[in-house]
Amino acid sequence: MDLLIPPADQTWQERAKNFAETILFPQELELELNGSLSRETKDNLRAEVIKHGFAGINHSTEVGGKGCTQFQQTLINEELGKATGALWAAVWHPAVPLKHGTKKQIEEYLRPSCEGKRRACVAITEPDAGSDTNLIKTTARRRGDRYVIDGEKWFVTSGDEADYIIVHALIDGDISKPTLFLVDRKTPGLSIKREPKFTHNYIFGHPEFVFQGVEVSEECILGGVGMGLELTKDWFVEARLQIAANCLGAAIRGFELANDWANRRVQFGVPIRRHQAIDFMLADMAVEIMAAKSMIYRVAWEIDQKIDRKIIHARASVIKLHASEMAGRVLDKAVQIFGGRGYMRENAVERLNRDVRVDRIWEGTSEIQRVIIGGQLAKRGTGIFTDWHRPQTK
Repeated sequence: MDLLIPPADQTWQERAKNFAETILFPQELELELNGSLSRETKDNLRAEVIKHGFAGINHSTEVGGKGCTQFQQTLINEELGKATGALWAAVWHPAVPLKHGTKKQIEEYLRPSCEGKRRACVAITEPDAGSDTNLIKTTARRRGDRYVIDGEKWFVTSGDEADYIIVHALIDGDISKPTLFLVDRKTPGLSIKREPKFTHNYIFGHPEFVFQGVEVSEECILGGVGMGLELTKDWFVEARLQIAANCLGAAIRGFELANDWANRRVQFGVPIRRHQAIDFMLADMAVEIMAAKSMIYRVAWEIDQKIDRKIIHARASVIKLHASEMAGRVLDKAVQIFGGRGYMRENAVERLNRDVRVDRIWEGTSEIQRVIIGGQLAKRGTGIFTDWHRPQTK
């Protein structure tokens, strides 16, 4: 069994590390102290993403992406995840359901999104509907050859930057027909209700959108009527893998900073790492990171080997759950090792500790991941998590 990272993949990893440290890290304090980045800085970041070759890494070269494997994407997202303020979001990953678009949709939405000329956001959550999508109230009512969308969407990440929205709505209010629509931001009847502030700083916003008589054509349906949940599942798998990799990177950076500080900080005549309380914390952090890294790399590799989609869906929940909770534990220890300095916003471990808290919530809470895992155990038995599955054969 060859566990070595191939040279081509190592190149992507090194490029991402360099990009994070030289392009993203220098923007951290501006974002933290001002709560946002200037338009000029955001535009410069977009140009740097293109210059460094990270535009559309999750889509094929045929549609304007970079054609990275899932393992390569994981290596990249791990390095980008070390930046605070979710600056990793500067590197766009056009939503995976877009690849199921028509030829026209691909040319109008996916290709320019990969190239950095357009940006999407995904609108699913509502005031009364989060984990339970059966409670979604946003409707798309048929009117002749068009649809009229009404409803309200919350926590629409990057909605302030996006020029179009992928909206999850129910055809004529029918829960058996969840459908995705491509809606341009300038469509009449679409407005931002408010932009709430959250615990972490984030390079972009999470506005609340109101759809009031928003009229779109049949051509705006993505993937077909009733395919909304199926396409969203694929998007969740990709998003959960990205979150896991980002969490891994955040934990590693916090661990490295805490380890370095424990070597330099002297109390009671010796570096604090020589005190068993600190040394044991560092040891626990090392074990947590090593275990998470092994899991995340394995699942990314399995996706590239094209093992069963249902197994991947289950394991994506495992790594999202484990990595997000691992990062919280590791970074909490990092703050503790730094003491008072670890509570200062100018310290990266403080920002990382705040940043990763949301990773136990968005794209499926830790509790929902446990529901998915438990459901898979009930349906398929323990082997889905304990066996080493072989790639599918043609």
